[in-house]
Amino acid sequence: MFVKFTGAMNQFLKILSVFLTCSFAFKIGFPTAFVMLDQQFLPVILVTCAGGIVGNILFTYLSAAIIKAIHHYRAKRHLIHRKKIFTTFNRRVIRIKKRFGLAGIAFITPVFLSTPVGAFLAERFFKDKRKIILYLSGATIFWAFTLYLLLHLFAEGVRGWLI
Repeated sequence: MFVKFTGAMNQFLKILSVFLTCSFAFKIGFPTAFVMLDQQFLPVILVTCAGGIVGNILFTYLSAAIIKAIHHYRAKRHLIHRKKIFTTFNRRVIRIKKRFGLAGIAFITPVFLSTPVGAFLAERFFKDKRKIILYLSGATIFWAFTLYLLLHLFAEGVRGWLI
């Protein structure tokens, strides 16, 4: 009886740790899930996608609150200028926003950025939370299937690195 409970608890802790890791850093959580869940397709995809999507929702709303708090602080201290000041940084940000858009930010977030950074950038440039969450979640699901396929195809080659 105790052995079954320990095994179930051990599996639950594996899933919980992978879930939380994927909600913060998908690029670290996915290979961890691949190894910890014994390369089983359905558990790996479900846990990593669920963790990534929950992280997207959490950090999109948290980013909105942070941006609002920063704006409130700057308005209170009279640090907001009426006339827009275009610095080289502002020009670069606008160029990136126009060139890649929300889809570009969402595409690079799970693998190259982390979920908090990607959600913050998306919320900063685009205010529609539903659209942000949809794009970020779609990119998370896309990268989950892509990374699973790549890791599954090259599992023997990376066995020494991951296991």
